[in-house]
Amino acid sequence: MKSISRRAWVLYLMTVAFICGLAFLLYTFFLNADSWSMKKANRHIYSSSTLTTAGSITDESGAILAATVDGKRVYNESKSIRTATLHIVGDSEGYIASGVQTSYKDVLTGYNIFDGIYDLKKYGKGSDIQLTVNAELCRTAYEALGSNKGTVGVYNYKTGELYCVVSKPSFDIQNKPTQSINNDKNGEYDGVYLNRFFSGVYTPGSTFKVITAASAIDNIPDINTRSFECKGEYKIDGSSVKCLSTHYTLGFEKALNQSCNSAFAQIAVELGSEKLTQTTQALGFGKSYIVGNITLAKSSFNLAEASKLDLGWAGIGQYTTRVNPCHMLMIVGAVANGGTSPVPYFIKNITSPTGKTVFKGKTEMLDPMFTQSTAQKLNELLRSDVVNNYGDYRFKGLEMCGKTGTAEVSSEDGGLRPHAWFVGFSQRNDLPLAIVVVVENGGGGSSVAIPVANKTMQKAEELFNE
Repeated sequence: MKSISRRAWVLYLMTVAFICGLAFLLYTFFLNADSWSMKKANRHIYSSSTLTTAGSITDESGAILAATVDGKRVYNESKSIRTATLHIVGDSEGYIASGVQTSYKDVLTGYNIFDGIYDLKKYGKGSDIQLTVNAELCRTAYEALGSNKGTVGVYNYKTGELYCVVSKPSFDIQNKPTQSINNDKNGEYDGVYLNRFFSGVYTPGSTFKVITAASAIDNIPDINTRSFECKGEYKIDGSSVKCLSTHYTLGFEKALNQSCNSAFAQIAVELGSEKLTQTTQALGFGKSYIVGNITLAKSSFNLAEASKLDLGWAGIGQYTTRVNPCHMLMIVGAVANGGTSPVPYFIKNITSPTGKTVFKGKTEMLDPMFTQSTAQKLNELLRSDVVNNYGDYRFKGLEMCGKTGTAEVSSEDGGLRPHAWFVGFSQRNDLPLAIVVVVENGGGGSSVAIPVANKTMQKAEELFNE
């Protein structure tokens, strides 16, 4: 009996081990089946490690951005459009992780966990994807950047549709300059595979004063009637925060108009680390936002070890603060939209190989970033910036609100010239668009970033109000 009992226990243990092994195998399969099927050795999808067989990608107007023809991946006939839309379309080798050809490759190839790539073998392609971006608008923004590196993003602050996603440097996907990229001694292609709009982070400079202003509106009751003294610097603890001009005496609105470092450093010190940090947390700093299948780079704001001097610099967008351009677009979109921003999205619809629409992009709202009263006051202040400082003539007919930034950077950040920023939006009911522009090491925000923003917004007005 003891012998039979021992054998039974052995069988039980073997059965349990078999079940555990089977469960682990199934778990591993469901966890890795996607990546296994998508390996570049799969000749149904790739040729020489290059995507060849997949559904089409079109822009919001229906223009072809990528498609498979006779077993070969082809792109838009215009070189300038191919270059301008590279980072949203993605390359066929998968180096640009945030591009649609990589982040949505399972959709484009028709892969699913149950049928594998059956649809691909049956229909010769996967699903087709139509984007919300407009190729002509991307081309305009890309060309407006000139020879500078940087990024431009435009979205509808009512719906969340991204109309423009541009990152520079770029290259013509149909004629990739592989040798030049691999032997880039002059830095011409530095960060070329990075989508700066989704994955970049930058020192925000004076665009952060919009956030400091919001914190002041919420926490300093008499902020609108305050006066500030600017003698070219704001002295703190034996040192000072420098201002680019001597503004003498000015109020809150004019301090933002003139982008007075002295005033905003003083405001930041009065607010203190806790309140300013609370404002940034409410605006999503430190949070991982998801846009489609892409996780945005986190914006960061940390005053844990900051002195009063550091706090003053942080209040004007310097110190260790870093901001993702898409996140900044969401913040300014919330200002434009009464306090709440829609989640940006760039997939308009997905159509199966049989012609059935299986997905449609839709508007989803984030948690409120501002109260309605704070958003309304910021609207007034940012409109005043354009009217009373930059000049309405620089955005003819657009009824723009906005803030520039000239963000000082160290050599570790890629150069000694400041990053040039502009964030803003149109108040026109028929043009509910917000824009962010970052020109890396471009110089002044007003002189460099505003022309890029204006050219892009004028083209958007032409395209969407015909």
